[in-house]
Amino acid sequence: MKASRGAVACIAAVMALGLLVKNADAQQNHTTFSLFPNAPFLTCLQRSATNTPTATVTVVKGRLNDTLTIKLRNVKPNTGFDLFTVENTPFLADGTANSAFSGNFGLAWYQSDIQTNSGGTATVTIRTILVNQIFGFDAGAALTPVNTFNVGFWFNDPNDAASCGFDVAHPTPFNGEHTAGPMAMISGQDANTGLGQLCLDPNTSNTPATCNP
Repeated sequence: MKASRGAVACIAAVMALGLLVKNADAQQNHTTFSLFPNAPFLTCLQRSATNTPTATVTVVKGRLNDTLTIKLRNVKPNTGFDLFTVENTPFLADGTANSAFSGNFGLAWYQSDIQTNSGGTATVTIRTILVNQIFGFDAGAALTPVNTFNVGFWFNDPNDAASCGFDVAHPTPFNGEHTAGPMAMISGQDANTGLGQLCLDPNTSNTPATCNP
């Protein structure tokens, strides 16, 4: 029995709606984004003057926890870095300077070490709470819950950035010994919400936008 044109149109509309819902759900459950290099330390980060360092992050939301995979390419060989999620980023979505950034990365969570091989590549995967919910707080210090939706990594050894002008006598706290070098690469905030890339379900009815946990 041949379906009427109206029935066919209705079926097509339902299928299209289902596809949109499926795509929307997929968009809320995984994301891929790139990190931006810290320009003053680019020559200390890149494998060579003709190779642009890249860091690609893929995050997949899970039922109990989430999976983040970071892939580094064209980075200085045999070099250690430290991966963090942080509250603030100095970059906008297109990698330009964020005028609202005061120099303070805010709350930071140590997530993993990264070690490049002799070819200047590295891949690290972590599983933890990330998508929409990653946060820290300290009730004793009256620190209310703070989300760390940005992803970045720091030079583990300050000496690896010394030739680019980093003062090794004043290390940053971004490694296990709290004697790290400068930030190497980090994500930019979302262009529409101002939130970090780990928020996949923003609430834009608030100003500034918040993230639905």
